[in-house]
Amino acid sequence: MKSPNAPHRPRLLVLRGEDLPPGHERIDDHPGLGEVVYATADELPARLPGAHALLVWDLFSEALASAWPKADTLTWVHAATTGVDNLIFPGMVDSDVVLTNSRGIFEQPIAEYVVGQVIAFAKDFHHTWDLQRAHRWRHRETERVAGRRALVVGTGPIGRTIARGLSAVGMEVHASGSRARSGDPDFRSVVESSLADRGADGAPTLAAALPEADYVVVAAPLTDATRGLVDRRFLQLMKPTARLLNVARGPIVVQSDLVAALRKGRIAGAALDVFEDEPLAVDSPLWELPGSVVSPHMSGDVVGWRDDLVDLFLDNLARYLDGRELLNVVDKGRGYVPG
Repeated sequence: MKSPNAPHRPRLLVLRGEDLPPGHERIDDHPGLGEVVYATADELPARLPGAHALLVWDLFSEALASAWPKADTLTWVHAATTGVDNLIFPGMVDSDVVLTNSRGIFEQPIAEYVVGQVIAFAKDFHHTWDLQRAHRWRHRETERVAGRRALVVGTGPIGRTIARGLSAVGMEVHASGSRARSGDPDFRSVVESSLADRGADGAPTLAAALPEADYVVVAAPLTDATRGLVDRRFLQLMKPTARLLNVARGPIVVQSDLVAALRKGRIAGAALDVFEDEPLAVDSPLWELPGSVVSPHMSGDVVGWRDDLVDLFLDNLARYLDGRELLNVVDKGRGYVPG
């Protein structure tokens, strides 16, 4: 997509969190910018007027929605995340403001996290670590990874990179997406992301794929279609021996239904990197339920990831200033970058 018209030496506003972007001097001293202003969420309404571009560095902030009426000159918003659900609100969707994201930064680290969790489950590493701390020698047999069936919910770049990682260790990888199809280069098959018995034109759906999967990996964007997708029925369709992994967004999983499924042994385990509310409450049952693995929304965060985010933004900033095609333009109606 062609860049929106950038005025001569535009004003850039950075919605910051606790920390500034690393090496922010590269942004501050950019010769093509007229002014760079930093604002916290509370300061955003006062500093948004007159801004032409906005870098959302406060990764999951929803402050822009309430401050939107002050966006009188804004033409471009760049998110330092892949998911942009916090930026998809009616004012943004209905506007001509171009929204871009940071697709390309997190795919490989997240895929490595998923492969690691699958291997940890299969090889019973969690139990091994517990036994080591207790100084107990207990021989067990573990599971194979090769030949197991994985179902990836989401066929975007993250889901595809996960599929390639799981295929590399010998797994049979299928997926669910917006439509059922065959002949996909990364998945054995793709079913429709619906729990109906049959999808459009009789196409296969999750209802048929879930009972066959040993590992179900949630890697879809949070949209109206995916919010609450992993609910009681979804979990009941899974094998009792299957594990769930969520590296997408917490609200895709109905957390109370997952807690009930783990308590009753309906599924064998869950590795969760995202939650309905973050940080996870200290009294949440998920900390201690059998088979539950909790990590603090870090699956994509490897050493140097913030620098990579700045590099990507500066690339897009140069494109914006030159009137060239922007990278990672989000389809605001869908809530993600298509293709």
